[in-house]
Amino acid sequence: MYYARNMHIIHLSEQYAGLDAYSVGIMQKRMRQQLVLDLIRSERIGNQAVLAERLGKAGFSVTQASVSRDLVELGIAKHKGVYAVEEQPRALPEFGAVRFDTAGDCLIVGRCSSGLASAITVRIDAQEIGEIVGTIAGDDTIFVAVKGREEQVSVLAMLASMFAE
Repeated sequence: MYYARNMHIIHLSEQYAGLDAYSVGIMQKRMRQQLVLDLIRSERIGNQAVLAERLGKAGFSVTQASVSRDLVELGIAKHKGVYAVEEQPRALPEFGAVRFDTAGDCLIVGRCSSGLASAITVRIDAQEIGEIVGTIAGDDTIFVAVKGREEQVSVLAMLASMFAE
């Protein structure tokens, strides 16, 4: 399968055959973020340039901005000069107020502080909630698609619990 983007042709491996470009991008992001976690757990990495270099050697073309976003989304911070992964789930005060409301029978809309929607959506996706069909994040808005009205009610309660202050 070939995917044309910005006048460049990219060959996608067989594992991506049958997927659209968006799905491939999401899979690549998840694999890249897993590698970020693995690298930080196994090496003493003190800056984003080194992390970007390691990712590049593994076949991921990244910018400093994408590395920075990955670190925020994964909840990785510097500790004593090197990046560290918090192994224990932490409280979520960094998200501030997150409000959820329904829109129709299959959609939940979340509102949060500017710039936090993507990190919140990553946290939601990590829960692998079976009733959720998919999520989309903007800057301060989150869309959570669910299978139906019953699922909407239960997912809304779960999300309210996850992001209670």
